[in-house]
Amino acid sequence: MFKYQRNQSLLGGAFTTAELIFHAVVRDIRTQHANAVMAIIINIMQMLLLAVFFYFLMSLMGRFGAPKIRGEFILYILSGIFLYLTHVKSVNSVMKVGSGNNPMTLHSPMSMMVMISAAALGAFYTQIVSILVILFFYSAAVSPLEIQYPGGAFGMLVLAWFTGCAVGLVFLALQPWFPRLITILGMVYRRMNMIFSGKMFVANALGGVMLTMFAWNPLFHIIDQCRGFVFRNYFPRNTNWEYALWVGIVLTMIGLLAEFYTRKQVSKSWDARR
Repeated sequence: MFKYQRNQSLLGGAFTTAELIFHAVVRDIRTQHANAVMAIIINIMQMLLLAVFFYFLMSLMGRFGAPKIRGEFILYILSGIFLYLTHVKSVNSVMKVGSGNNPMTLHSPMSMMVMISAAALGAFYTQIVSILVILFFYSAAVSPLEIQYPGGAFGMLVLAWFTGCAVGLVFLALQPWFPRLITILGMVYRRMNMIFSGKMFVANALGGVMLTMFAWNPLFHIIDQCRGFVFRNYFPRNTNWEYALWVGIVLTMIGLLAEFYTRKQVSKSWDARR
């Protein structure tokens, strides 16, 4: 542990970094529960409980917005919940990585980029496994689910994860400066997406005034575009996935620059002062 080994080639450095990220991903998943399988099962139960809650809620509301889509109603519910949970859990995982003086970064060759990558990939892995398990058991036990364009739907899932990581990266960079404020803002952002993500309705059913209230949110565009890939008879007219992609890229660049500056300035004395 006291010997530093320098890689002699770029390929060796890539394998070393990949190995570090792999072990960090395993560690990140196991922090959720001592048993990694139980961590995934708990995540599946959260998804199912949220799906059941919104199923009964929208049934009582008369399935507002759902008649615009002719297809499996449970798939309409799941398409919104899967992307919503992937987004908010990515935000939460990345923003909880810690500051630049995290004790884990003191052990070479660990770095903040490895820890951020591990947190992001750990959240994505947990969500992917949970989604595949739910879809498989529903298709096998209840009725087969048909997705019109699986590749496009998966692309929207990746985009929801990417934008969530970008938002979490910005929160992570700002947290050492305003720890209490950023914690509150992160919670507010996740709670706002319960409504403004648009998982309970479709953009084609909204009027101009209502649409302006949701159009700022990249997750709203992603969920609506995903339903265009999932259902054969739905064609989203008021959203586009390019907007979400550019928002994610811009936030990632801002977050990386801010995190680099924060890492150079942060000190343990800040916590002592607070």
